[in-house]
Amino acid sequence: MPSVPTVRQGSSKPKDGWKLRVFGRDITITKAPVGATDISPLVADRGWFNIIREPFTGAWQRNREIRSESVIAYNAVYACVTLIASDISKMCIRLVQQDGYGIWSETTSPAFTPVLRKPNRYQNRIKFIEQWVVSKLLHGNAYILKQRDLRGVVVAMYVLDPCRVKPLVAPDGSVYYQLSKDNLSGVDVSSVTVPASEIIHDTMVPLYHPLCGVSPLYACGVAAMHGLSIQANATNFFQNSSIPSGILTAPATIDEVTATRLKTDWEANYSGQNYGRVAVLGDGLKYERLGMTAAESQMIEQLKWTAETVCSCFHVPPYMVGVGTAPKYDNIEAMNQQYYSQCLQALIESIELCLDEGLGLPDVPGQTYGTEFDLDGLLRMDTATQYRTIGEGVKGGFLAPNEGRSKIGLEPVKGGDTPYLQQQNFSLAALDRRDQSDDPFALSPNKDQNTPTQAQQDQAAAAVDDPAASAAKSQLARWEFQKAMDALPPLAA
Repeated sequence: MPSVPTVRQGSSKPKDGWKLRVFGRDITITKAPVGATDISPLVADRGWFNIIREPFTGAWQRNREIRSESVIAYNAVYACVTLIASDISKMCIRLVQQDGYGIWSETTSPAFTPVLRKPNRYQNRIKFIEQWVVSKLLHGNAYILKQRDLRGVVVAMYVLDPCRVKPLVAPDGSVYYQLSKDNLSGVDVSSVTVPASEIIHDTMVPLYHPLCGVSPLYACGVAAMHGLSIQANATNFFQNSSIPSGILTAPATIDEVTATRLKTDWEANYSGQNYGRVAVLGDGLKYERLGMTAAESQMIEQLKWTAETVCSCFHVPPYMVGVGTAPKYDNIEAMNQQYYSQCLQALIESIELCLDEGLGLPDVPGQTYGTEFDLDGLLRMDTATQYRTIGEGVKGGFLAPNEGRSKIGLEPVKGGDTPYLQQQNFSLAALDRRDQSDDPFALSPNKDQNTPTQAQQDQAAAAVDDPAASAAKSQLARWEFQKAMDALPPLAA
């Protein structure tokens, strides 16, 4: 594949830098890079999934090239791409802030929240993220153009057609992007070059160049075309009433005129919709079929192999796109966790980091912002497991009751904002203090722990009219309550 020729971006530059006009707003590069008049695009002979790719030399001339729009028509490719894109886009993306304890919690900001809720004028957040992921999976690169207001704050983001974007590298290493005309995204000129600060570039795995991501189609395109060829041949096969092509043979030599006549008569009377009619063969003619039937060619096994190859390149468990059978164990959480860790996590983390850097979220002590996908929409447990897990968290003191209720969509209740723990649990410090005594297992002088000492009773009585001594009164009330409970007879078994 030939390399892309060098493109010269003008022969001179203004003294005050470059001025670019995007979305009706001038962008000035105050310091032009060294050799800025000789910015070169990347060489596209390796690692770049172009519109046309040859599975072997000369395939393009024989109309056997791999086209991305053709590969998408294969059911396994379409299923993997749409599954990944829809699963990531259905999760709500939130603006979070880190507190002094290092804990991230959801927040709002007039500078960043609006663009996360409504990225642009014609897409909601679901379709925006979906297009982002589809572009990255099919082309290996996702280019997002930023639109700023007069403050320099990003107010809109547009996913560009990757075939209309070309990365450029200056001699000093500065990165720029050449954009072709795209009216929907607001690029109303035939060609414009913008600095990297105005583009969010999310790459798939860059096998050959840091700015060139490689699509999974790079590895499974041939398998996808193989599957499409099998399906096309099967369609022709069944349109011919599942009968392979064949030959008519004669015991003796026949001239060309007779052979042509026999062929024409046979095709007209006994093929296509005329299949099943009685054929009368004379002069020792015999019909012998050629080719293999679907069973002989193991068509189902071949299709399964191609689909599994596609799934392996996209890191999607085959059973999730209808290939093969699901695991025998019935644990939805474990299956979702496997799918998340091997397929979705890297894509999700990459989008979050790109948004953090692209939106210019501040990262200073006391004001650290970030973006985060809500994984609860993906890693959802079955109802019984969810209730049991939340119950154990509340019982163990990790969650407050209201925190557990919020996870299943219930409103908070009075008194449910504090985590609780059973009274018989002791801190490690208290147990260590007990073990430091001469006899850790000696009985307390006050054998009845539920009966206060006389000094404690006197202290509580003296605090009746003292509001500041409410703790002593509360302690006395707890003693009395516990004593009354101990006096009750045990419940019948």
